[in-house]
Amino acid sequence: MPTILGQNQYGKAENRVVKITRDGATHHIKDLNVSVALSGDMDDVHYSGSNAHVLPTDTTKNTVFAFAKEHGIESAEQFGIHLARHFVTSQEPIKTARIRIEEYAWERIATSDGNSRFIGADEVRHSFVRKGQELRTAQITYDGERWEVISGLKDLTVLNSTNSEFWGYAKDTYTTLKEAYDRILATDVSAKWRYNWTDDEQRMPNWEKSYRQARTHMLEAFAETYSLSLQQTLYQMGSRIINSRSEIDEIRFSLPNNHHFLVDLEPFGLKNDTADGAVYFAADRPYGLIEATVLRDGVEPRIPVDLTNL
Repeated sequence: MPTILGQNQYGKAENRVVKITRDGATHHIKDLNVSVALSGDMDDVHYSGSNAHVLPTDTTKNTVFAFAKEHGIESAEQFGIHLARHFVTSQEPIKTARIRIEEYAWERIATSDGNSRFIGADEVRHSFVRKGQELRTAQITYDGERWEVISGLKDLTVLNSTNSEFWGYAKDTYTTLKEAYDRILATDVSAKWRYNWTDDEQRMPNWEKSYRQARTHMLEAFAETYSLSLQQTLYQMGSRIINSRSEIDEIRFSLPNNHHFLVDLEPFGLKNDTADGAVYFAADRPYGLIEATVLRDGVEPRIPVDLTNL
């Protein structure tokens, strides 16, 4: 049977680059994992083995590190834009560049200072975020004319210890789950949001501010929603971001439901009521998996739905 070449791309994956910026005695750190994928006029290398149109993957690796020094790393998105533009405009056979970036967050260690101030908690006292666990993500794609920037995060673990219920659901012969009117709601947030900035004629978003604000709106919606289902909470998280950030048109979530089950302590003569502060068994699997896209009205979805294999 005759065969033809289908979609193809190549590049250097997972280039770990750490950039230190010195501002006097104050240092700043950016820690990225950068993957480069290039596609275009690459038929010959597949059919005949000719490398005439192939920019070595070692060169793409060197470019990542050189650009970190030459241009700095203002944000994951801006760094990816510099790289994508370079590969498409400097190599005629390359028609499209896709840059995927994971950013590892570092928090400055606070030292004791007589001028230190403590900021009190707000009225929400039942929501928690595990510090330093999530990864910031960015995917920048450029074809010489149009940009697509999809930012996001993953492994952001959040938990509400109350203000969550689950009842009134469909039941059949195999249903054993008891209805819950006060439960723990916990999940590991994976989210990707797409910007409506698509060409150089538009004003570019402030990537760092946009990421911080999207994350803040996401967490505030999680904390402030009295949840009757994880689906309801997901929609509120996405809606808060879309309604608050005009530069974002679409966001897709993948949220595992990290189940916490009340432990039966009656054999030991102990009541285990939520109102008294209960003890739970945290089950890591199997888990419910809730996924959905939230869109600005009138916008067509473009973020792939296959974030998981469910």
